[in-house]
Amino acid sequence: MTGRSPRLSRLRRVVPDGRASRPAEARGGRPRRRGTQPKVVALGGGMGLSASLAALRRITGDLTAVVTVADDGGSSGRLRDELGVLPPGDLRKALAALCGDDDWGQTWARVIQHRFQSKGEMHGHAVGNLLIVALWEQLGDHVQALDLVGKLLGAQGRVLPMSAVPLELQALVKGHDPERPEDVDTVRGQATVALTPGEVQSVHLVPHDPPAVPEAVEAVLDADWVVLGPGSWFSSVIPHLLVPQLLDALQETKARRVLSLNLAPQPGETEGFSPQRHLEVLGRHAPKLALDVVLADEAAVPDRDSLTDAAKRFGAAVELAPVARTDGSPRHDPELLAAAYDRSFRMHGRIGPWR
Repeated sequence: MTGRSPRLSRLRRVVPDGRASRPAEARGGRPRRRGTQPKVVALGGGMGLSASLAALRRITGDLTAVVTVADDGGSSGRLRDELGVLPPGDLRKALAALCGDDDWGQTWARVIQHRFQSKGEMHGHAVGNLLIVALWEQLGDHVQALDLVGKLLGAQGRVLPMSAVPLELQALVKGHDPERPEDVDTVRGQATVALTPGEVQSVHLVPHDPPAVPEAVEAVLDADWVVLGPGSWFSSVIPHLLVPQLLDALQETKARRVLSLNLAPQPGETEGFSPQRHLEVLGRHAPKLALDVVLADEAAVPDRDSLTDAAKRFGAAVELAPVARTDGSPRHDPELLAAAYDRSFRMHGRIGPWR
């Protein structure tokens, strides 16, 4: 890129602790010493991002998760409505995914994922949600609080919200009302969009120009690799492209970019979508975005030629690998997904091993 977006230039003048931001040659894509680990940033939300993080932490110790903050359902939605905070649920899931496989890590992963069961107002609340919100109120700083939770858990990476303000996801949906199958309605709320029986045409955020968290932008610009997906396509993956400063960073970073596809269409949100259609709707929301690799499970791609053609529009190569669990469920196997990421990083990155 020959010029920097004015939005991005303003954002990167000073990082939050007052230090000047790093010069261009110190950002992602710069030469690294042989044997150092890649800096990887993973973007998404929910279980898709958790699957990606559980795999990525196996191949690098320099890992940052950038998480959507538009959830309005369940415990997160209740805390958001009552306290006016960011929805903590997807942030909690990302932290749990970064916990180690030792007793400490797995114990804390279970604790923060634990949900209270009662007949009262505590029913359904997750321990981790309450812990995160308590630290936000104590410290008054989203990033500092999440870093502290990560330290307590021994998380193998960092978790950041994509924006510091709660966001509302809105979608144009054809046939949201089954009695009016040809009508296009505006559907509000991530939980509602995710379960719509209609066909999602497009999504947008309210506010329309939300501020990105500076540390998230810095991480993308400083990365060697950026991984987008898997996850709920319209409610967890595409929202990152709707935050202007974050999209600018994704387009301007020297990092290589991987799009990790889902194992199967999501009932409601992407019912009937082919792998290539996932790319087509992504391109409609971010037509200038370039990719380097589109990673998909080989058993989930019935038409490789069509997916290859769709990937070429982004400048990307298609990598197919077995990444699903062998029990037949549409879930990623962390070891197999880690191997696929590692292979992609080696084949499409610099020459030589990372470790």
